[in-house]
Amino acid sequence: MRFSANLGFLYTDRPLLQAVADAAADGFDAVECHFPYDTPPAELRAACTAAGLPLVGLNTRPGNAGEFGLAALPDRIPEARAAIREAVDYAAEAGAGAVHVMAGLTDGGTAAEAAYRDNLAFACDAARPAGLKILIEPINRFDIPDYHLHDLAHADGVIAALGAPELGLMFDCYHAGRARLDVPAELAARGPGLGHVQIAAVPDRGAPDHGEVDYPAALAALAASGYPGAVGAEYRPDGPGAGQTRWLAPLRAAATNE
Repeated sequence: MRFSANLGFLYTDRPLLQAVADAAADGFDAVECHFPYDTPPAELRAACTAAGLPLVGLNTRPGNAGEFGLAALPDRIPEARAAIREAVDYAAEAGAGAVHVMAGLTDGGTAAEAAYRDNLAFACDAARPAGLKILIEPINRFDIPDYHLHDLAHADGVIAALGAPELGLMFDCYHAGRARLDVPAELAARGPGLGHVQIAAVPDRGAPDHGEVDYPAALAALAASGYPGAVGAEYRPDGPGAGQTRWLAPLRAAATNE
């Protein structure tokens, strides 16, 4: 199983290009970003190539301070589509595989849902020529109570309604665990169809070597399901320096039955 360092959470005490190199040195197989837009995409692509790590994906911009995306905001459609276009263009030039379209904070009403689906259709159309995936991610209501997309059933409905092959689910085990879902069972059932998977301890969002989710069992189930992608390490490290990836080799071995 391949593991991706999420550079929005890890190695944040250094420049992005150095973070890519350090992720490779620490044994990661790929990297993913939140908002890499201050770094020219050609430079990020070159750093990933030099490190031998594919760039799994990146996010659309989150909007203003305190916002968590724009795609479901009916009064921000031009801004949301500009952010989608920017992300798709950046991902294509940087060599990324996917763009996570952030939904934003809404009242959950019909206008917000209509805007969200229309903007996701726009994103899929924009991504198609570059062969990119568009991902959506349910975020738990403990952390972000008003996030528009907060459960798997909603995400499943959106994906089914749009029917676009570019559109997929980003399954964050932390958010699923906080929502009290059976993470190993969900991964076993959904694995082959998932667009991306992320991990962190529940409930503290620390390294995935403790907490309420049995990650050796969960990732063994994911591997057995035939999931073809990487698993993104999107956790809060307890400090810089050595030891932050102490979990990586044991979890890789458990997940692959080595």
